[in-house]
Amino acid sequence: MPEVTDEHVARATWSRLAEPGDVMTQVVLRTVGTVESLEWLRTASDVPPALIERVERWRQRLELVDISRELKVARHVGAHIVIPGDPEWPTALDDLGDEAPVALWVRGEIPPLDRAVALVGARAATRYGERVAADFAVGSIDRGIAVVSGGAYGIDAAAHRGALSGECADGATVAVLAGGVDRLYPAGNETLLHRIIQTGAVISELPPAAAPTRHRFLARNRLIAAMANATVVVEASFRSGARSTANHASRLLRPVGAVPGPVTSAQSAGCHAMMREGQATPVTTPDELAELIDSAGATPIAEPLVASGPLDDLPEDQARVFDALPARAAATIPSIASAAGLTESEVRGALGLLELAGKVRRSEHRWGRVRP
Repeated sequence: MPEVTDEHVARATWSRLAEPGDVMTQVVLRTVGTVESLEWLRTASDVPPALIERVERWRQRLELVDISRELKVARHVGAHIVIPGDPEWPTALDDLGDEAPVALWVRGEIPPLDRAVALVGARAATRYGERVAADFAVGSIDRGIAVVSGGAYGIDAAAHRGALSGECADGATVAVLAGGVDRLYPAGNETLLHRIIQTGAVISELPPAAAPTRHRFLARNRLIAAMANATVVVEASFRSGARSTANHASRLLRPVGAVPGPVTSAQSAGCHAMMREGQATPVTTPDELAELIDSAGATPIAEPLVASGPLDDLPEDQARVFDALPARAAATIPSIASAAGLTESEVRGALGLLELAGKVRRSEHRWGRVRP
């Protein structure tokens, strides 16, 4: 079991406090410090307006958290926590910027993901879709490409089984869950998920006992997309959650592929739409899948979502607000909004985060830069 440091404990706690993808969490950790952030949460009185509601919610949850128990439950099921900087941490997740998970709870061991594909699609898959997913997974493993998916019924399960099948019994595959790893969900795939743990990993950004809810399923899709060099949608209806995974991949500038299907099949309508709209490249063989992976290079090509630049890597809205402030005077929110080209609500939120970062200060109804 890897060593558990104070930072591991702090990040494990935050994984219970904050919902997946909450960018404000990363802002707090980066600004206040990971270990120091929990004490700040308990004692801070001058909370920026943009954080007041979240801080209240976090404090309510913090009163109920017993992180020692959480870690004990994790150990009981053979899970451990992985945080940024650990050897096992998938560095491709860093491309999510402030949407990156604060930690991962892991059962098994995350395999190398320098060449990986996300194979995703409909839960109510057709036999055609399941066969293609399995064949693509086998072909990926044979070509040294790891398979990432969501552990769900249908295409996900077929992809995982393909990665583990036959001569590919040691195939590298990762299942990303939308709930705690102590509960292998869905129950009908429990045996499959146990097999994945033996040769790969079942992971989640949520702590033990966390329930898989709809918004958590949608949030975990960004992890599936980020951990892979490319995403291939095998089957998807117009409203399929698999399309959200493809959208996350596109945001990360990762290639997206889609498998053509029968024009009469509703389960291929989403794939056809992505190809028609130019979002996805048609993929019909494992060789074409490998070409899609190689077009992304051996490592992720996306730039982090947090912009880098002369303003200390500020996100775009904060940089625009900071730039709009007079160099040696203070300004009202309406004048800042006019200069920045943002709404007053957006300016208030950005100013709150800049205040937390110590870059601006408020004097009655005016805001100004903090001079070095």
